[in-house]
Amino acid sequence: GRGLSDAALERWEIGLAPDGWQGLWDHLRAKGVAEDLILGAGLARASQKGGKPYDVFRNRIMFPIRDARGRAIAFGGRALDANDNAKYLNSPETALFDKGRVLFNMGPARLAAGKGATLIVAEGYMDVIALSEAGFGAAVAPLGTAVTEEQLRLLWRIADEPVVALDGDRAGLGAAMRLVDLALPLLEAGKSLRFALMPEGQDPDDVLKRAGTGAMARMIEGAIPMVDLLWRRETEGRVFDSPERRAALDRNLRNAIKRIQDPSIRSHYGQAIKDKRWQLFRAQQPTRAGGGRSGPWKGGKWGRNAPAPVTPTARASVLASGAGPVQEVLHEAVILATLIARPALVEPHLAQLERLEMSTPDHRAMLAIILAEDAADSDALRRAIVAQLGQAPLDKLFAAGHVRIAAPFLHPEDSEIAAQCLAEELAKLEAPRGARREVEEAAADMQGTGESPGDEGLTWRLGQAAQARNQAWVIRGEDSTAFDVADNGALIDRSEQEALEALLQQVKTTKKGNKSR
Repeated sequence: GRGLSDAALERWEIGLAPDGWQGLWDHLRAKGVAEDLILGAGLARASQKGGKPYDVFRNRIMFPIRDARGRAIAFGGRALDANDNAKYLNSPETALFDKGRVLFNMGPARLAAGKGATLIVAEGYMDVIALSEAGFGAAVAPLGTAVTEEQLRLLWRIADEPVVALDGDRAGLGAAMRLVDLALPLLEAGKSLRFALMPEGQDPDDVLKRAGTGAMARMIEGAIPMVDLLWRRETEGRVFDSPERRAALDRNLRNAIKRIQDPSIRSHYGQAIKDKRWQLFRAQQPTRAGGGRSGPWKGGKWGRNAPAPVTPTARASVLASGAGPVQEVLHEAVILATLIARPALVEPHLAQLERLEMSTPDHRAMLAIILAEDAADSDALRRAIVAQLGQAPLDKLFAAGHVRIAAPFLHPEDSEIAAQCLAEELAKLEAPRGARREVEEAAADMQGTGESPGDEGLTWRLGQAAQARNQAWVIRGEDSTAFDVADNGALIDRSEQEALEALLQQVKTTKKGNKSR
């Protein structure tokens, strides 16, 4: 019924186990194969009634399972009887076969992936065979179980970003979600998964038969990132029309992201979820005119009600006050110059730096180079920047007056001062920006939901925004024993300032004395 050609049957060595209890046993014994080897290979089981051992596979279409080197280590059998309790049956685990550590078609798929083919993870033997016969040679499948941690690591040894192609039904979606949960703690830089969910009620073989290889290629090419599937699980078909429901969404997403061990990836996931949350609750904010939200979030939009745009007046209101863009550019410059002068400070602040938004093209480009180069010393980092951007942006950065008088450059020998300055400059950027975003969200909610500035919930949110904004000055208070802060944001050593004031006072006194003479 799958329509495989004779050549395909030969390539995949597909065979038949007859409907008999001792057919294979008698055949192998007649060939002189020892009983313990037949039992040890999982081809027969000992009888519990004292009779002869009986065949494991009976009345089934048979698929050899081979290891990465092409050696047959087990079999899979598809029942011919529709009433059989087990539609698919694999060999039991043996000294040769651990089904949680093997993938069907692993060897050929590895060769195809090495030649540039996309590694595709399907659900079963027939999907792999159909994909391979259609030209998608790097296709594999787990063996009757959900993908295990060992299999996932094996996939990542073959390709950095395998595409998981699962059936378009509830079971397929459930398998995809379980794989997301398995993968989250194991993610590494450059190692992830993408998901191509088939149309509802279809598997990859169905898609190939009905729509052709072009349609399958487009589905593989358009596979969605794992973060999108995580978001879909927590939001699709649900209504978020109350603070409690929104809080539950936030909690579930936080708990999922917490499982990511790599701090850099965890930061990127947090930012991606934050962007999606903004789109869901702000850009797609429904109007109240039609009686509120009238349908769940699905397919990237709300039910019947159209979103209410946030007006420029609301965004530019007095609520949206905060640090100006010019001041932020000054802070960015000090951060970049400090990192270039002391590349060792990149690693301790990597998560913050990777989510940092720079205001100018030069600043964005320099930060990207700093994060990508992993330079061991300042000279190497400067050379990389000049090679990619030219000398002018670097000269402009270090020639800026507020950079030249920043603490790391007044005290170039003191690494502690440089680290302290960098932490403070990052705080000065992050806290006001976070506060501004919260205020803008509150203003958007007020516009979209009809809240007034006196509403308790809005008042609380604005209070939180003010608290976040004030956080930018915490470090200043903590460091007040050693430093003051100039109007331009630079750290000023208090002892030096006092010495300078004393000197100025002495000059004034001397001048006054000269006049009296």
